[in-house]
Amino acid sequence: MPTIVDSSGWIEYFVGGPNADRFSAAIERTEDLIVPAITLTEVYRWMLREATESDALAAVTVMKQGKVIPLDDQLSILSAEVGFRHKLPLADGIIYTTAKLHEADLITQDADMEGLPNVIYVRHPKRK
Repeated sequence: MPTIVDSSGWIEYFVGGPNADRFSAAIERTEDLIVPAITLTEVYRWMLREATESDALAAVTVMKQGKVIPLDDQLSILSAEVGFRHKLPLADGIIYTTAKLHEADLITQDADMEGLPNVIYVRHPKRK
C-alpha cells in the first residue's frame, strides 16, 4: 500500500528522534513512498533553521527517492476544501488530501490529524 510520511515523521527520522523507527520502514520502502511537494518545503526549511544547508540538501535528496507529487491547481482547490472541513492547517490539508487522492496511508506525529481515516498517528513521547 502506498504511504506518505508527514513532515514531522521525516524530521523525526533525520534527527534520530525517539520515534524514528516508527517512520523508517515507510521511508526506506521507496517503491511505495509518496512525497507531497509541500513536505519537501517544510523539511528543507526546518533543516535550514536547525542544521545546515548541506544537511537540508541531503534530506531532500533522500525524500526525492519516493514519488514526489507536485501541488497543482486541482490538488490546491481540493486541499482547501478538505482542510477546511477537517480544520487542518494549510500544509496538513495538502498532505492529507494527497494521501486521500493516492489511497495512501499517512503516518504522522501531528495530533490535528489523529482519528482521520487512513491516518496512523504516532504520539511523540515529549508531547502529552
